[in-house]
Amino acid sequence: MSKSFSYVLEADGMQLAFGERRILSDVYLRVETGQVVGLLGRNGCGKSTLLQTVFGGRHVADASVRVNGQRVVPAYRKPGLLNYLPQVPLLPEHLTLMEAARMLGVDAEQALANFPDIRAQVSRRIGELSGGTTRLVQVLLLLHAKTRFSLFDEPFSGVMPLHVETLGEMFQQAKAQKGILLTDHRYTEVLPLCDVVYLLHGGRLEQLPADPVLALRDRGYLAS
Repeated sequence: MSKSFSYVLEADGMQLAFGERRILSDVYLRVETGQVVGLLGRNGCGKSTLLQTVFGGRHVADASVRVNGQRVVPAYRKPGLLNYLPQVPLLPEHLTLMEAARMLGVDAEQALANFPDIRAQVSRRIGELSGGTTRLVQVLLLLHAKTRFSLFDEPFSGVMPLHVETLGEMFQQAKAQKGILLTDHRYTEVLPLCDVVYLLHGGRLEQLPADPVLALRDRGYLAS
């Protein structure tokens, strides 16, 4: 993948309601290669729905997803454009860790280089790993996969505290090759990683200031 050419992923025109409840309303989202973009908000506010819509797994009428101005709907059909980690398990349980990496076109040894305890388990099946290890493996494989963008829904969920800091370093390294959009409730881990932070509330997406901590405190998302 070329490092010199910048790619811009944009999404807007998203309108979605469940009954009287407005989930998404005139959302505009932008992610560039070389960035980690955080998507924050309370449980049930629509973050997962937004990620699914950008990826193309959920159809929303009038939703527009573009890369460098060119419409890509559904985005997942464009080879090498983006991958997505949902909250539910992604990899088939019968595959070994090595087979799962090969399926994604990833060098397992390279992807797990900073996690020797997991690297030693490459011959084990996904279904034999603990939930936290499985989550970590999925994140690492998608980070190393050759796509322009990666979308992560709760990537730190269940990950051992021992591995959280190293995983954060992996996100910072990976953004040299791609754009990353992630949502997670572990703000302490997420905020230091982010170049841009959005807050989804009341169906609307607000880009927060360069230092988002004060804005999040004022809105009750962080303790004073």
